[in-house]
Amino acid sequence: MCKNLAALILGIGGQDGFFLSHLLANRGYSITGFLLPRDMTAPTVPHLPNGNLKLVDTGICDYLSLRRIVADDKPGFIFNFAGVSFIPYSWDAPREVEKTNGYAVGEILQIIREESPKTRFFQACSSEMFGHNPKQSPQNEDTPFNPDNPYGSSKVFAYHLTKNYREKFGIFACSGILYNHESEWRPPRFVTRKITSAAASIKLGKQDKLELGALETVRDWSYAGDIVNAMWLMMNADKPKDYVLASGKLHAVKDVLETAFGHVGLDWRDYTQVEESLKREPEGLPLCGDPSRAREELGWQRKMNFESMIRMMVDKDLERLRA
Repeated sequence: MCKNLAALILGIGGQDGFFLSHLLANRGYSITGFLLPRDMTAPTVPHLPNGNLKLVDTGICDYLSLRRIVADDKPGFIFNFAGVSFIPYSWDAPREVEKTNGYAVGEILQIIREESPKTRFFQACSSEMFGHNPKQSPQNEDTPFNPDNPYGSSKVFAYHLTKNYREKFGIFACSGILYNHESEWRPPRFVTRKITSAAASIKLGKQDKLELGALETVRDWSYAGDIVNAMWLMMNADKPKDYVLASGKLHAVKDVLETAFGHVGLDWRDYTQVEESLKREPEGLPLCGDPSRAREELGWQRKMNFESMIRMMVDKDLERLRA
């Protein structure tokens, strides 16, 4: 286990940064977080006791600031959550995706190599690296990558860079291949929060209808807090290794609807409208992760199941709307 109680979180303003910040603060860590100025007021920006957290209003591509902080602080950990994460946008800005999701990871690793080689590095990768026509299902750490969008391709590049620096320079660098993970902090543009917030809003009479695409689309959904716990275990293992972090179970969008609307005593069929323009292209084998290696080697166990997670998200949305 790394005994250096300093951590740098790149892209701290998202749900993973929120959960990780609290996990580290509870263990006595001092935390530096990078986030863009526009995200400084985001609800996911953690508010921790003075002395636990320092926010730097800059992005992952500010290599001068990154080098200075790494050289001065010699953090025990660097977690990289930064970059473009909304897949449809990656088609509109492929150069930005290539720069922030891919090239920047090489810069971070080179800074670690030159300034703080004992720093442990976590790279957030994605199930999108397997594409929507994966070679097999479920997928594990040995499944060939088959990305079919700029986001997935950029994450494959980042994955290989992380592996390259681990194998050539002996840096403790590992990638988590993350499947869909949700929480009350998920932005509303993602389908789970779109559904839970709509269920709450319709229940309170603030919304009439919910428009969605294909209701039979399936995903492997986990609770973000559980996934972050797995990251912590990875970074404190004896040796760096890449892991698939997933539930290993598939649920359809319709399952989210049934759980969310049922929790507030409504029938989703009365309020949901299928909008053809929101449908995605047909998919092949489902993206379903096999977390066996993480369970067996890290002792990782998920604490929240799918239904509990969706009900909790609805409760949080009700709470927000009533405030």
